[in-house]
Amino acid sequence: MNTLLIFGAGSGVGAELVALSAQERPVVALIRNPEQAEDLRAAGVTVISGDALNPEDVLQACQMAGADAQIVSTLGGKFSDYTANRLIVDTAEKTGIRQMLLVTSIGCGNSWPTLSDRAKQAFGQAVREKSLAESWLQTSTLAWCILRPGGLVNGEATGKAHLIQTEAHGRVRRADVALHIRQLLTSGAGWGEVYALCDASLEGERF
Repeated sequence: MNTLLIFGAGSGVGAELVALSAQERPVVALIRNPEQAEDLRAAGVTVISGDALNPEDVLQACQMAGADAQIVSTLGGKFSDYTANRLIVDTAEKTGIRQMLLVTSIGCGNSWPTLSDRAKQAFGQAVREKSLAESWLQTSTLAWCILRPGGLVNGEATGKAHLIQTEAHGRVRRADVALHIRQLLTSGAGWGEVYALCDASLEGERF
């Protein structure tokens, strides 16, 4: 199978995706944290030590993965989402990589009006950064898929999360997000689509 290039593999959804994928296909990850890098190497991942805000590091990761790679970015952070993801998209185009799945969040893009005022105050800056990243990817030459999960919680996958293309709110386990990423990449059915992802069985579960 084609190489999977993950940005954000050290924790959260990215780490869950590594756990699902590392025994199935080659995985390359750009990691800044040395401890996370060692854990990933132990799991069989090819690790590039560096920062997604550094053009040389991103270039090295893309070149290592090769033109046939599929990129997944789960990068978070209040002020760096757009800058880092823009760099990833631009570098992918330059190196011939053709596919990228971007994980953002409910409230991004055209779902912004559905956020409560409280949510906009708490998460608004990060959501706006992610929205800019979505737009940059959508207007690139890459085949793209955007996944907007609800409030992320830990725990084993329930298998009950659903992809939704209408207004949605709720929670979802990180492991279920990873499962859906794998399914979308494998099937190829999600290119050019934006999906929300929520799990109604988690009503009341804390973030």
